[in-house]
Amino acid sequence: MAKQKTAVIIGVTSQDGSYLAELLLSKGYKVVGTLRRTTSMVHENIEHLKGKIILEAADLIDPESLNKVMITHQPDEVYNIASQSVPGDAWTHPFYTGEVTALGPVRVFEAVRHFCPNARVYQATSREILGGVTGVDRANESTPIFANNPYGIAKAYAHMMVDCYRKSYGMFVCAGILFNHESPRRSLHFVTRKISMGVACLKLGIKNPPVNEMGEPLVDAQGKLHLGDLNARRDWGYSKDYVEAMWLMLQQSEPKDYVIGTDTNFSIKDACKAAFDHVGLNWEEHVISNAKLLRPTEITDMRGDYSAAKRDLGWEPKVFMKELMEIMVDSDIEWLKNHQVK
Repeated sequence: MAKQKTAVIIGVTSQDGSYLAELLLSKGYKVVGTLRRTTSMVHENIEHLKGKIILEAADLIDPESLNKVMITHQPDEVYNIASQSVPGDAWTHPFYTGEVTALGPVRVFEAVRHFCPNARVYQATSREILGGVTGVDRANESTPIFANNPYGIAKAYAHMMVDCYRKSYGMFVCAGILFNHESPRRSLHFVTRKISMGVACLKLGIKNPPVNEMGEPLVDAQGKLHLGDLNARRDWGYSKDYVEAMWLMLQQSEPKDYVIGTDTNFSIKDACKAAFDHVGLNWEEHVISNAKLLRPTEITDMRGDYSAAKRDLGWEPKVFMKELMEIMVDSDIEWLKNHQVK
């Protein structure tokens, strides 16, 4: 009988971390998930996994905590999903973003190098590393890195360090250049979840909606959902699809980096229309652009060319923007009902 594999997921409470834990459990892995030490005992994305996975307190700014996890569990695979992941917050917290999103992965690589050097490592990078590239409508693995915001620049550093550790130490480390991917487990700091939760609140007539990152109600007293640049365009996929690509990258004979996307491109307006149409509402009557939510710089329009992942990994997306928004709206309607939000 083959030895049971052990996987460490750094950032297991995130949308990607939780879906990845489910996938690995289904494949018979022993799953160890890390989370930052807090006083909260509730982690909504993984409540259903408690008792099925091992939880360890660790932090990307605390190398000793990462070392302890690697020493204790001797993983076969390590997935670093954790980061300061909100591009908008990177402008207000640039030092923290650099510590966590740029240097954090290096602390992971060092922990693996010293204490479980045969482990295979997946590092989540981002389409944001290509944020300022112009004249390219479809990005692939050869598209030049040209980040244009603190989050993207931090991710670019991590991405380049992946190649450094591969070549310098012969480690099996690979990066996923993931385009935007969403789910009902996305936080309310991200535009797709703002849209789906806003639609759910309007559909149910919620008087006390959740608040946005500015601490203001997601939907105001006039029934308006406040968003940023409505013309910004994104390639949106489904997180549950994307974690499968992460796993497949670590099953290959050689480590390589891959672009993971849907090769489609939609505006914020398009996402609003899909979500509002799903419940019979007109998005134009409820959505406004709020200047306080605009980015200082906006990333260029681009689609993720996943042809290399399809060729080498046999991976391709299953869920696209319209269905994704419908899944998220339905989930948020159920969430509000179950939590008896009025």
